[in-house]
Amino acid sequence: MSRFWSPIVSTLKPYVAGEQPRIANLIKLNTNENPYGPSPKAIAAIKAAADDRLRLYPDPVSTGLRQAIANRFGVAIEEVFVGNGSDEVLAHVFQGLLKHEKPLAFPDITYSFYPVYSLLYGIETRIVPLDEQFRIRTADYGDDLGAIILPNPNAPTGIGLPLAEIEDLVRAHPDIPVVIDEAYVDFGGESAVPLTRKYDNVLVVQTLSKSRSLAGMRLGFAIGQRPLIDALERVKDSFNSYPIDRLAEAAATAAIEDGAWFVETCGKVIASRDKLIGELEARGFEVLPSQANFVFARHPDHDGAALMQALRDRAVLVRHFAKPRIADFLRISIGTDAECSALVAALDDILKAR
Repeated sequence: MSRFWSPIVSTLKPYVAGEQPRIANLIKLNTNENPYGPSPKAIAAIKAAADDRLRLYPDPVSTGLRQAIANRFGVAIEEVFVGNGSDEVLAHVFQGLLKHEKPLAFPDITYSFYPVYSLLYGIETRIVPLDEQFRIRTADYGDDLGAIILPNPNAPTGIGLPLAEIEDLVRAHPDIPVVIDEAYVDFGGESAVPLTRKYDNVLVVQTLSKSRSLAGMRLGFAIGQRPLIDALERVKDSFNSYPIDRLAEAAATAAIEDGAWFVETCGKVIASRDKLIGELEARGFEVLPSQANFVFARHPDHDGAALMQALRDRAVLVRHFAKPRIADFLRISIGTDAECSALVAALDDILKAR
């Protein structure tokens, strides 16, 4: 602590990112990165953009990237906002759309950046518990709310809501913003982007870190009707007019346009996920139904933290959350089939040793 801190700093509880260690022969299944590289067209675009133009500022409104996203989703370019990762997009959403006199509602087990942003921006919150099966019940989001944010599929559970339930929620709350965070939607979920054409209070946020393998480039975007996007642009231009650099925009535009690579790699991840679920269940794990590029699982005979450490001792990283209700679960990112096999072999060794 320093005497130079502003009052807010001492009250913050920062987000804790997944571990990024340097360990030889590591099986890294703890940060939901895509096991397959980005589109070769994205790599080529980065190389083509890495020239003398880097001395110039990038396009402050990322016209090419926004147009590619608009084309991909069938919306107008004016209905697309882009940021330096979906976390930055969410930060602007919290500041520009979710701070009201009444509280912001989100699940008790969810993306742990939500309470961080709420504290940072002084937003009152209402935490809504998941049900006994760790599912979001949209009917539990009642009256006297200022805004709602939900991940779909949820994280870290991986459980998705059908689009019809999202629409019921939106219909029930026509006068407040409803934000749907779709970081993992491309692995089996239903996107709420179609709802943005029908409802003026819906904003959908997505990322290029997961399904398009660009976590290292930091690209995210939001889609919604123009007044919502205008709010985000006003916040962005009061913070950083140039959040997307030339290389990132080139890579992201090419990745969005390469639909074949996207479909192929997402299909591989989904197939590996379904296979891993079967392997885990065969070994006595309870695995929640997942529409994401990870699974959330626990074993009845093993403490979650101890199991995570035993895997780490065998150079296999998974994510553990020391929180009520989920302390015995592990979040396991889907790797290649070889990486998933190594995980299963390590688990066999641990379970046998008990």
